Amino acid sequence: MALSVQAQSLSYLSTVKITPNIHERTVSRRRDSVVVRMAATSSEVAGGYEEGQLERPKWAGETPLSRFVQALISFKPLYSILKFGSRQVFISTAEKKDIPWRDMTREILESDVYKELESVQNPSVIYPDYYLNPFHAYEEGNLSWLAAAEAEVATMSMAMRAIPDASSLDEANQIVRGNWLQAIDQHHLQYSGNSGIKDILDIGCSVGVSTRFLADKFPSAKVTGLDLSPYFLSVAQFKEKRATRENPITWIHANGEDTGLLSKSFDLVSIALVFHECPERAIVSILKEAYRLLRPGGTIALTDNSPKSKILQELSPVLFTLMKSTEPFLDEYYLTDLEGRMKEIGFANIHTMLTDPRHRTVTATAPH
Repeated sequence: MALSVQAQSLSYLSTVKITPNIHERTVSRRRDSVVVRMAATSSEVAGGYEEGQLERPKWAGETPLSRFVQALISFKPLYSILKFGSRQVFISTAEKKDIPWRDMTREILESDVYKELESVQNPSVIYPDYYLNPFHAYEEGNLSWLAAAEAEVATMSMAMRAIPDASSLDEANQIVRGNWLQAIDQHHLQYSGNSGIKDILDIGCSVGVSTRFLADKFPSAKVTGLDLSPYFLSVAQFKEKRATRENPITWIHANGEDTGLLSKSFDLVSIALVFHECPERAIVSILKEAYRLLRPGGTIALTDNSPKSKILQELSPVLFTLMKSTEPFLDEYYLTDLEGRMKEIGFANIHTMLTDPRHRTVTATAPH
């Protein structure tokens, strides 16, 4: 089965010119080199980035504009064109910024990554209905080798789109990832009651990009990455084999709504760039599961698109239509009162800030 999928994926890339030397970019994650833009006073905009005038973009929710865009997307011939256009935006953004999208994808697809599947896959996992929808222009959603092979380079492209003036991927990540990690660190120091971060769970870890950042930030912690896609986890495990860590990352194939892990077993639960892909019922279930898994004084950290981002509120009609064509639950995400739901579940010390022009980080505490 893996070889069949591999052949299909390579067929897709067969006409692409591949450069002979593939350079794997490494991101400096040294704790003392992270560039962080924080508000100097409480009266400033959170994180130092400008919020828009609305609670959410006009193209989200039940507005006339949103309904019009949804009608366009529902027309299947147009939907196929939009999906293709969305992919091209991501790929062109990456390659204009010297991120070798096609090269890095082919490197994964031609590797031995397929050998990881058997060891990481949990055959008893039952996929929820929403997870079987097409995502990100992939008909199989996250359950494909091509989606897994392109996930990291798509994340790189996301960082460059968030910080368009960055001179390099390193600089963009120092802001996007650095501010997120700094928000986590500061929140835990302030509200944890002096408890350290010994155990970390990264729910929806994808191919392990966020997980590796967490492991580098907190090198003494035991870090676990959990995801529903065994293909993504295969890539994560394959890439992590190149790393040398005092505490190797553990990868788990499970549903973030019901992980099967022990209650009160983590000091930090991270959910990075996951909720915009989920219906509200799944968001609430994952939050409840995170609450169960956290030790008293533990920290939950969510980072995702911000409904109040001025950049997102002012997206051109073409761009927001392309984005909605590949994100089936984007409206539900923007309509969800995330902080309100967290309060209902029992989280305390809930704080939200823009940690880059497009993304918010929400941190909260499991009560002592």
